[in-house]
Amino acid sequence: MENKQREGFGSRLGFLLVSAGCAIGIGNVWKFPYVAGENGGGVFVMFYLLFLLIMGIPVMSMELAIGRASGRTLVGAYKKLERKGSKWHIHGWTSMIGCYLLMMYYTTVSGWMMNYCYKFMIGDFRDLGEGEVSQVFDNLLNSPIEMGIFTMITIILGFLVLSFGVQGGLEKVNKVMMLGLLVLIFVLAGNSLTLSGAAQGMKFFLLPDFEQARQVGFKNVITAAMNQAFFTLSVGMGSIEIFGSYMSREKTLLGEAGRIAILDTLVAIVSGIIIFPACFSFGVAPEQGPSLIFVTLPNIFIGMPLGMVWGTLFFVFMSFASFSTVTAVFENLVACITDNFGIDRWKAIVFNCIFMIFASLPCVLGFNKWSGINFFGKGNVLDFEDFIVSNLMLPIGSLIFVIFCVFSFGWGFDNFRREVNDGEGLRMPRALRPYLRFVLPIMILVIIVRGLM
Repeated sequence: MENKQREGFGSRLGFLLVSAGCAIGIGNVWKFPYVAGENGGGVFVMFYLLFLLIMGIPVMSMELAIGRASGRTLVGAYKKLERKGSKWHIHGWTSMIGCYLLMMYYTTVSGWMMNYCYKFMIGDFRDLGEGEVSQVFDNLLNSPIEMGIFTMITIILGFLVLSFGVQGGLEKVNKVMMLGLLVLIFVLAGNSLTLSGAAQGMKFFLLPDFEQARQVGFKNVITAAMNQAFFTLSVGMGSIEIFGSYMSREKTLLGEAGRIAILDTLVAIVSGIIIFPACFSFGVAPEQGPSLIFVTLPNIFIGMPLGMVWGTLFFVFMSFASFSTVTAVFENLVACITDNFGIDRWKAIVFNCIFMIFASLPCVLGFNKWSGINFFGKGNVLDFEDFIVSNLMLPIGSLIFVIFCVFSFGWGFDNFRREVNDGEGLRMPRALRPYLRFVLPIMILVIIVRGLM
């Protein structure tokens, strides 16, 4: 089956790093540590790893299989693989909307990373006290102009990378960013383990405390772990599917999905090792929420020799982590426009760039001008958009992928398994069919119901 409808990756390493880059980002360096802190630390991590293995990797293999079998973005993939007269491709359109919605707030947080990189570079954090560090973040949120500028820079740079193509832009830039990120986070984790509160922080992070989890509520901890497993791998909305359409048939997809998940989990765990020892060293509550990385980490660097240099480098690569996801999802949006509407790549890039600049403004304004508005009881704009994506669109999309891939009225298990097992590497046994048909959908349905509640 021919699957090279457009430019593909130049190497397998490029595919792995770009795909991992799509998964590695805010979900690892920003969201994972504070969600773990809010949900009891070690117990949350234990459930997160379990759900990553039994839910995240199978769904990711399904996205990759649909992409590689069709050689198209999600709408076209469904149209090629679905039975005549069926309407699975409608999910392709809703997934495209979901990717736009994700980028409407993701680019704002990526802009925060870039803003902090700039502030460390020019020395704004030098000799600041703990309270003053918190004030820097508050000042950023209260300034729609400052936030808006860095959000726009993120968007424009993202589409500029894509203008050089898949191999010359997306693959080349993400290789550099991801390899640099992996080197630096280990150095920073090593430094955090030398801090005075390292033992207490690591105990909170990695040792399960079931009494603490009971206080949070086991249902809440389990649901949060399920949601995070989907969010961190970016499965459920077709953002991974497109990279399947660029893949070769050298390796099996279950093995490739596992490698991507390992890289993703490695960064998430090491990010926690950087942050939680610092929390207990500097007296910062680990459950304080999204500001954790923007308050705790600057305090680490201020107290380090050459702190401004390390702080600059850290937020350079944190920008890389979030920016890799931005470019990956932007590629999905550009490819969807070119595939489905016959618009050339340059026009699709310009259209998406202009649209995303305006679409990101509500999230920016939600922290200042619109800060008094509670959107449908879910908080500010970012919280509301994140709720729709993380609690609803990702798990619902994942459920649709599962049903499509394992039932005969969709693509069918035999077709899916044949595609997953094409190549060398880890193979999916037929014995998994009952689990994929009955257990996995029920587990995902639990996430959806809990998300609605």
